[in-house]
Amino acid sequence: MNLYLYGFGRDGARQWLIVDMGVTFGGEYEPGIDVILPDIRFLEEERHNIVGLLLTHAHEDHFGAVADLWPLLGGVTVYATPFTAEMLKSKLGEMGMVNGFPLEVIPMESRRAIGPFDVELISMSHSIPEPSAVAITTPLGTVLHTGDWKLDENPLTSAPTDVARLQELGRNGMAALICDSTNAIRDGISPSEADVAIALAKLIAEAPQRVAVTTFASNVARVRSVANAARAAGRELVVVGRAMYRVIEAAQATGYLDPDLHFHEETAFEKLPPRKVVALCTGSQGEPRAAMARIAAGEHPNVTLDAGDRAIFSSRTIPGNEKAVGRLLNALADNEVDIITDQDAPVHVSGHPRRGELEQLYDWVKPAIAVPMHGEGRHLEAHAKLAEALGVKQVVRARNGTMVRLLPQPAAIIDDVPVGRLYRDGAIITHADHGQVRERRKLSFAGSVVVSLVLSEKGELLADPEVALSGLPATSVDGTPFETIVRDAAIGTVESIPRPRRKDPALVSEAVRRGVRAAVNQAWGKKPVCSVLLTVI
Repeated sequence: MNLYLYGFGRDGARQWLIVDMGVTFGGEYEPGIDVILPDIRFLEEERHNIVGLLLTHAHEDHFGAVADLWPLLGGVTVYATPFTAEMLKSKLGEMGMVNGFPLEVIPMESRRAIGPFDVELISMSHSIPEPSAVAITTPLGTVLHTGDWKLDENPLTSAPTDVARLQELGRNGMAALICDSTNAIRDGISPSEADVAIALAKLIAEAPQRVAVTTFASNVARVRSVANAARAAGRELVVVGRAMYRVIEAAQATGYLDPDLHFHEETAFEKLPPRKVVALCTGSQGEPRAAMARIAAGEHPNVTLDAGDRAIFSSRTIPGNEKAVGRLLNALADNEVDIITDQDAPVHVSGHPRRGELEQLYDWVKPAIAVPMHGEGRHLEAHAKLAEALGVKQVVRARNGTMVRLLPQPAAIIDDVPVGRLYRDGAIITHADHGQVRERRKLSFAGSVVVSLVLSEKGELLADPEVALSGLPATSVDGTPFETIVRDAAIGTVESIPRPRRKDPALVSEAVRRGVRAAVNQAWGKKPVCSVLLTVI
């Protein structure tokens, strides 16, 4: 997830411009968590000094947190280009937030003032319409924030990267470049989106039966390529997955897809002849509730894939999703589905620059300062070393929370701000350190035990403890039921406490909890989550 904060101070006052506010998604380490958001406590404290929130494009890791976190920012205006604005309005509509939301739509390649910042949008290429770099000019100099980008002369949707404007900015003097590092460990130049369109057309045309293509829903160029390939092969397009519909609607509203694009809803899939259908599906990352996972598991109500059908994964596996995607591929293989990934054919290209593209950008803009961003530690370090090799005077190695003074030069790390994660847990947003996710991880590892006790005021047990077990084996190695082990441990612990001390409910509850947990651990080798419910009559 991405969130960048640019500040300008003069005469003791400071003002901030936020660039992007994204999310990432919960995985196996965050059971039950749908979305992970950035902890913006620093922004909350500074909300009266924030002049705007500018979005570079509509990928979830760049704009997905706006609807959830904007209410904490004191009504700040959000700036976005038309496609990004349409995508944001769709999110806001789902949350009932459209009316009164301060969203200002700004044209591509426009220039305007936002507070003390002179902001210019520069067209870049990426795997979504309208990606923009941001040139921020102040009296102290100009800084270029690239956003996500690559070089592609034929990106199939938005205009290609505006090389001429980047070169002009370089000639005028570029103080600092804050640049995408995602593919900084890969040599060469990224292939073009047009190459993928050719490969998809061939694979769909020669498929003997049904075809399902899964890709990132936000990749409008890929959606269009699949639609064109289906039409060229004489097949009908079926769209499967709500996220696909949302992106198609936004792309049609802003002119990136033909408003008359013909496609069927998912209920039509089984009604069409096998050689006459292409399904465009969500779920390329193995998301358990998305279309492809449900199809592979045989749980989708309208779409099935059988032996001889073809599944094309027009995507790459995001780090962290390997296990989920592996399970999905294996499930399809068990059904004898013909699987094609980017290891088999050129069905996906990255939207981020490789080293050759980075070298070109540095040659065009000639920054005095480089700050690698957007990547894991190894990507950031590879980018930093590349910038040094290219002769950049100063390379700043920043990480999450690092506050860097860019201007006046020399740049320097001057502070750290608090950072962390928030969880969207159902309808509630909580701090990652609040503990409920940690408890769920424990439950998934060792289950839970609940013991209910009823004591008299004199501290006597009035009945045998009631026991509820979840996630424990039925019996120990020697065949003793765990319910018996827990019940005996609870009774033994209560009886070991002197009667006068049994009048302290907290003491009794904690002693029983510890005793039961120890007894289970001795019999099983694991310590479950234990809870004790104590009633005194």
